[in-house]
This record gives sequence, structure tokens and C-alpha cells, in this order.
Amino acid sequence: MKHTSVLLSLTIAFGLGAALARFSGGSPFNLAATAQAPPLGAFDRVITQNTQRMIEEGRRIFRFDTFGDEAFWGDTLQLHRAIEGGGVGGVGPGVGPGVSPKTALAVGLKVDMDALPPALVDQVKAGKVDLDDPATTLALLKINAVVGVTGFFNADGSLRSMGVQCALCHSTVDDAFAPGIGHRLDGWPNRDLNVGAIAALAPNLKVIADLLGADPPTVVKVLKSWGPGKYDAELIQDGKAFRPDGKSAATLLPAAFGLAGVNLATYTGWGSVTYWNAYVANTQMHGMGTFFDPRLDNARQFPIAAKTHYGAKRDMPDEITSKLAALHFYQLAIPAPTPPEGSFDRDAAARGQTLFEGKAHCAGCHVPPLYTEPGYNMHTAAEMGIDDFQAGRSPDKRYRTTPLRGLWARQKGGFFHDGRFPTLRAVVEHYNRVFRRNLTDQEITDLVEFLKSL
Repeated sequence: MKHTSVLLSLTIAFGLGAALARFSGGSPFNLAATAQAPPLGAFDRVITQNTQRMIEEGRRIFRFDTFGDEAFWGDTLQLHRAIEGGGVGGVGPGVGPGVSPKTALAVGLKVDMDALPPALVDQVKAGKVDLDDPATTLALLKINAVVGVTGFFNADGSLRSMGVQCALCHSTVDDAFAPGIGHRLDGWPNRDLNVGAIAALAPNLKVIADLLGADPPTVVKVLKSWGPGKYDAELIQDGKAFRPDGKSAATLLPAAFGLAGVNLATYTGWGSVTYWNAYVANTQMHGMGTFFDPRLDNARQFPIAAKTHYGAKRDMPDEITSKLAALHFYQLAIPAPTPPEGSFDRDAAARGQTLFEGKAHCAGCHVPPLYTEPGYNMHTAAEMGIDDFQAGRSPDKRYRTTPLRGLWARQKGGFFHDGRFPTLRAVVEHYNRVFRRNLTDQEITDLVEFLKSL
């Protein structure tokens, strides 16, 4: 009986196979060769449409949304008055000489050439546009050409207020038209941008001074200590403006590209990309929104945040929360840029990759292809052979394993969170010494070339 059942099963199986073979015109066991991709179902199309919608919406938010922060930068700090000017060379009821395009470019602000009307481009090329005139800056603001800055104007053309966007710090341009003027490069950190020098122009810094328990001149000193490409995102939480060695506590503006698959998003963890978006939009850009993090209630670690209740912020109306999903989606879609052709030695990079994954043991933490650890990608200062000052300003009191792709696009200002290592070679030499890898000079060179190739 059992023998008969087996024969019956085999007969049915081969019969089905033969039928399928006739149907497909081929072998019954080669269906993959003739299979066609199934048509998209109704919900598949919904997913595709949603993907495109979120990319476009997220890009718009990243580039142009102030989240209502003009209430802080303009209405409170009055920074727009310094931009417009009111003294010699100024153009309106502001203060001081105003900010000309030449001055704006000098402090690292960028101009989106794709926002410029063709007639204006021709005039600039012909030298007919006065780049020393603050009125030209206002004209650029009116057409949304200044990356990361939005101007709000009165009916008479005077500047009423101003706000900032994510793109201010996390976009730059390719200089296709002129230095500081080109096509946008979203996600690239603007290491030319002197945020502190710009903020120090504000006529009313009392609100920041009151937070820090200092006077406005001291606030100006702190802001001007940051320098190009740096910002202190913890200052108004813990009040630590300077490191124990007397240097500024500001850190390098991080890249916002290549973060898909990466867990914790900042130099010292804090949270995911969308957590940091909420943190920055609410507590740094000073937009109108909701933010919750009870860790900031730790008065010993974050005395200012605990006093001001930054960890339980609720504004009405909320202009941030509804935008976090699309903003997050867009940022995760930004890839790390590919190194330019000829920017590294390919043969040396190949040898360096072998070292990276072998003798140097770099891949133990910088796990390919993410080049950070999947999961909890945090380490103590002792594990990295550095001081713990900046780590101590975060809830986890650790440093994140930095994703390595696109290092070439963020090398200005140095490496590590505070730029303490001026070159990639200095970084490799540090770890070679700390971990006693006994790398030769040539091996260090090869490792550097591999890092440049990522």
C-alpha cells in the first residue's frame, strides 16, 4: 500500500511538471528562466507613490521650512535688522552697515545658482551687480537663493523677519558658478559656515545671555570662539562653552548623508536621525513644535535644560511634528558622495582594504558596508584613546563609531567630533599607537588611501 502511494505521488509530480513544461515552453525545472516579474499590485503602487511623495516633501522641508523659527531668529534676536542694515551702506531700518553678498559669502553662506533668474546671472557675469551692497542680499533672499535662510518682507520691501532651515548647516554648493555660488549639495556639511559669527551680529542676545546666566558681551565671545564649520548643540543644555583645555566646546558640523542603516546619528549618540531632527528643530533652530526627552531633566548633567524644561516642550501650533516623517525619509535617501576620479591611489587603496579588514582590525567597529556597527554603535572614551569631555555632554556618555563613507567630502576642519586630527593620516597614526597595531609607514599610507576611496 505504501509502495503504491509513493508511485502515485511521483506520477502526479511528473504529470504536473510536464504540464508546466508545455505551458512554459521549457523544462519543468527551469521556471525561473521564463518567469516574468509580477505586475505591481494596488498597494505596491501606493508604496511607490508614497515614496516619491515623501522624497519631494522631505526635500522641500529640508531646504525651505523654518518650522516657525523666525519668531526666534528674527522677532526675538532681531538678526534680520543686522542683515538689512541701517547705517552707512545699510538699506533699511536695521542696525549697522548691513550684510552684503560679499560679506555673506565670507562667513560661509552659500547661494543656490539654480534659484537665480537668467537675467540676473548675466548681470553678475557682466559685473553689473554690486556684491558690496546689502540691497543685493535682500534681493537674493526674496528669491530664496540664500541656502538655508528665508527672509520675510513687508509690503514696502523692507525685511520684517528671517528664519533658518536644516540646509543652512547641512547643505553646501558645488561652486559651479563662483566660489560659494553653485548647485545645491544636500547633506554635505557646510564647513565654511561660521554660525557663531553670524549669530553674534544679532542686536538682541539677551535671551541667550539669560539662559546661560551671562551678559551679552560674554555670549558674543562664546559665539565667535566657534569658528568656521562648527556649532555647539549642547551649550544651552549644559552651559559648557569651553573645554577643560580652554578651547571652544563647539563640534564640527556633521554630514547628513550616508545615514541609512545607521543607528545613532550624532558624534555622541543621543538618538536616531529623526530624534536629532526633532531635537535640533525644537531646541537649536527654536522652531514651534513638540519635543520629549526626560533625560534632559537630569539637572546635574543638563542644568539649563532641566530649568527651562527643554525635555518637555509643547508649542501651539506645532509646526514641526507633522514634518518629521518626510524629512527623515529624504535624509535617509541622501547617499554618501563618491570620491572624484583621481583623488586616491587605487592600488594603494586595494592594499589598504586588506589591512582595514585584517591586520589593522578597523572593520571590527567600522563594519562594511555601513562602516559603523549594526546596532548599538557606541564606545567609551577610553576605548578610543581620547578624553571624555564631549561624551560626557550626552546621555550615554559615549562616542559613536562614525560611518566612513564620504570622508573626502567632510575633511575640511579635520577629523573626530572637534577636528582634533587635521588629516586622515593623523587619525590612523593615533589608532596605530593606541591599539599597538605595529603598522609600517607604507601600511599607514595604504590605509589612508582606502579611507579616501570610500
